[in-house]
Amino acid sequence: MVEIFLVFLVFGFMGFLLLIMNKFLGPKRSNPVKETPFECGSPYLQEGIVPVPIKFYLVAFLFLIFDIEVVFFFPWALIFKEMGTTALIVMFAYILVIVLGFVYAWKKGAFQWE
Repeated sequence: MVEIFLVFLVFGFMGFLLLIMNKFLGPKRSNPVKETPFECGSPYLQEGIVPVPIKFYLVAFLFLIFDIEVVFFFPWALIFKEMGTTALIVMFAYILVIVLGFVYAWKKGAFQWE
């Protein structure tokens, strides 16, 4: 318990120290160009910018859900023999959650590219 408190104390002090150092050592002059809003390579509210369709965000979200989550199968496979049935039960629950997410996305039409 003391170690955790010590870690929070040390890193809290370091964060505070970095803020103070930035105040004294940071740039003093403001640059009007750097203070203008800028979004994704285009000036803010520029005419003619076409918004990105939501289907691209949906593809990225589905990638996170289904492809990145599969990475957790590798550590499970490494410790499966050591843990035995406990690891098998936990992995079945994990697979159930992923399959339910897949079915939900399918029912909502997330895989329909128009």
